Amino acid sequence: MALKDFFKKLTGNILYYPGCLTKGILKTEFNNYKEIFNKLGIDFILIPDEVCCGLPVINAGHKREAKELAQKNLKLFKEKKVYKIITSCPSCYHTFKTTYPELIKDWDIEVEHATKTILKTLKRKNIISNKETEIVTYHDPCHLGRYEKEYSAPREVIQLLGGELIEPTKTKERAFCCGGGGGVRANFSETAKEIAKIRLTHFPEKAKKIITPCGLCYSNLKEQDGRVIEFSTFVLSKLRGMGR
Repeated sequence: MALKDFFKKLTGNILYYPGCLTKGILKTEFNNYKEIFNKLGIDFILIPDEVCCGLPVINAGHKREAKELAQKNLKLFKEKKVYKIITSCPSCYHTFKTTYPELIKDWDIEVEHATKTILKTLKRKNIISNKETEIVTYHDPCHLGRYEKEYSAPREVIQLLGGELIEPTKTKERAFCCGGGGGVRANFSETAKEIAKIRLTHFPEKAKKIITPCGLCYSNLKEQDGRVIEFSTFVLSKLRGMGR
């Protein structure tokens, strides 16, 4: 490790960035992640005045405004001595990890999705459920899966914590979109509902839970099937069940 990186980690902070949807609307899930991190001893700070990662602006084609927003975020993160971002939002993860380095040359902050952070901590602390397993299935969010190729971390966490995972008929790189992304849910709600209904036909009926680590996927699919839960709900329930 370079000396500057060692010093950065010694004096800097790890930011938990929940994303606009989680922070503004999915309050339960927001609190879930904070409790999970605290239970597992994962250090983090929050920034109350953080702003959007800018993905909606980028998707709308406003590159100049997106670059300005990225620079604003970088300035704020540097002021708070952030050297690493943990985010539970797949879209924010993709934006910070892949898009920001293309927008601003000074971007040098490490980015990790919360599923990966949780997995590494469970393995390091040898936390494995010894309780009876339950049959569950998993939905791959587009930005976490096809965009960033992160398929294994969330699945490993689910299995370590007692989930007997059965894959849907369309999974991983072939996974079907939930129907809510790209502004569809916000602008064409009926279309989003119909796509969600199609996606839900891919999941095994015997699965007691459909787990996804994306707030938007969770929100769109949950309206059509009560088995859908956000990743943090599953993790936290298992940790509590283990007395943690």
